Amino acid sequence: MAKGASSDSSSSSNGGGGGGGGIYSVSVEQQDKKTGRPPAMCQGAPAAGKGEAVEHPGPALALPPPERETWTRQMDFIMSCVGFAVGLGNVWRFPYLCYKNGGGVFLIPYLLIALFGGIPIFFLEISLGQFMKAGSINVWNIAPLFKGLGFASMVIVFYCNTYYIMVLAWGFYYLVKSFTATLPWATCGNTWNSLECVEIFRHGDCANGTAAGNLTCDELSDKRSPVIEFWENKVLRLSGGLEIPGAINWEVTLCLITCWVLVYFCVWKGVKSTGKIVYFTATFPYVVLIILLIRGVMLPGAQDGIIYYLKPDWSKLAAPQVWIDAGTQIFFSYAIGLGALTALGSYNRFNNNCYKDAIILALINSGTSFFSGFVVFSILGFMAAEQGVDISKVAESGPGLAFIAYPRAVTLMPVAPLWAALFFFMLLLLGLDSQFVGVEGFITGILDFFPAAYAFRFQREITVAVSCIVCFLIELSMVTEGGMYVFQLFDYYSASGTTLLWQAFWECVVVAWVYGADRFMDDIACMIGYRPFPWVKWCWMFLTPLICLGIFLFNVAYYKPLIYNNSYVYPWWGEAIGWGFALSSMLCVPLTALYKFIRAKGTLVERWHHLTQPIWGLHHLEYKVPESDAGVLTSLTPVSDGSAKVVILESVM
Repeated sequence: MAKGASSDSSSSSNGGGGGGGGIYSVSVEQQDKKTGRPPAMCQGAPAAGKGEAVEHPGPALALPPPERETWTRQMDFIMSCVGFAVGLGNVWRFPYLCYKNGGGVFLIPYLLIALFGGIPIFFLEISLGQFMKAGSINVWNIAPLFKGLGFASMVIVFYCNTYYIMVLAWGFYYLVKSFTATLPWATCGNTWNSLECVEIFRHGDCANGTAAGNLTCDELSDKRSPVIEFWENKVLRLSGGLEIPGAINWEVTLCLITCWVLVYFCVWKGVKSTGKIVYFTATFPYVVLIILLIRGVMLPGAQDGIIYYLKPDWSKLAAPQVWIDAGTQIFFSYAIGLGALTALGSYNRFNNNCYKDAIILALINSGTSFFSGFVVFSILGFMAAEQGVDISKVAESGPGLAFIAYPRAVTLMPVAPLWAALFFFMLLLLGLDSQFVGVEGFITGILDFFPAAYAFRFQREITVAVSCIVCFLIELSMVTEGGMYVFQLFDYYSASGTTLLWQAFWECVVVAWVYGADRFMDDIACMIGYRPFPWVKWCWMFLTPLICLGIFLFNVAYYKPLIYNNSYVYPWWGEAIGWGFALSSMLCVPLTALYKFIRAKGTLVERWHHLTQPIWGLHHLEYKVPESDAGVLTSLTPVSDGSAKVVILESVM
């Protein structure tokens, strides 16, 4: 029998001892007062403060009920995390921020914040999911008073699932339009072009007084590029503002439906199927990036673009905005605070080395961001050289890079449709795996939240379908003529740096100070056999919360209202809707805690003690027991008030 448990005298008719198929009644005594967890838990784990590996004394015995789906291979988990965390932000945001904030100098704050902020909380979310074997809501049974963190992450990931897929719909639309002899955004004279449309010209020709036809350079300054007109007049059909929704663009709507169908069939059967699909969606974008880099560095002007990307400007280190941009990019690109990493970790084997996985995944994520910069700026350097302008005039980030700058660049290349199709196919895959893993995280949270008694046939398939349909119906507002203004509201407020930093701050506080950093380090040692390096604990307790709080306060203090395209100012009610998105997740934490505190009984101290005691489930622990007790599977399930409980478990020997 594992340490801390005592056997009852009763047994089933199958017999006692270590015989196969025996049923044993195990009386669970009060949980350990010091750690708050069952005394038999983590048999063989190192004591607090020790760093040596542990030799487990007996075979690993897994608890039978209820069974939780696990990855077929551990590489499925790695690929899923790569697919989710490595997304569009790595390709279209990091390179621009690096150029904007001092080139190579930007890597100093970026790496420091990754080391002391991003990696520790990335590891925390994965390990917490693996330990608790639950999605983003039930994982916070580790400190029930703060279960609002789970609801908050569900709200944020729902918003992300709703608006993020619009980028895929636009990318799919461009991909379809790339299969033509002449790219539709390369020329004027189309039905969507205006009289002000002028095809690409070299600004250097202005030295002769004219640049295109009989137009002077002053006259050309008021003209519009066919690339911009295709984006705004054909794809977006942009209206005058948020208050003018206009008609639905049915071509983009069909692309959106296609994307949702792909997402549904990637997710509907769970991680067994998702884990296979990501092998392609997570790796093929790297093949395309390498091809685009090889092509890019062979173009004239590519070297100048790469120099602009990396050229250090040491004066930028003193600018607070540089550090803020670095911190915000880390939390965006590492997908922290969305609950999806927790859901992915919950499908791991209990003894998986999540510590090693987290470090590998962080290196892949940041390495991809850095590598993408060479691809992007080699092509932007070529475009600047072709147009005879400084690279600062063509450097873009976000949708501006994907749907304006890069499409303009490929029109200058030989065999332009090929490079356009490759780029938008890569864009589609980068976003697709991020999207369906985000949906997987949301579905996992929902299914874990409802008791098993409510399960029914095809529960998962129906839940995924309802989720996809609800998101699609909301997105209909984004395929109208005023849809871009709605998209920007979601992007700027619902999953902004402010909401993610708030979420990350409370995650660190709850695990490190409510549950206990040393206590959780022991739990990790129980899983992987050794305690991680102490810097992880110090980050959880001090550095990471301070980084999150500092950037959060800076964002609030220097808040700027949303302006689209440097010209359209949102009405007050539009901004109010945006703050409604942000507060709908941020208020989950205090409101849930207040509700639970009011509903609890006893003095304030008793309520706090009761509501901060973990609620352990039968499904989330895998024990190591001595050889002498290998015939009996013991499990301890203390309830939050510490009372005894009797459980009946089947021997696996």
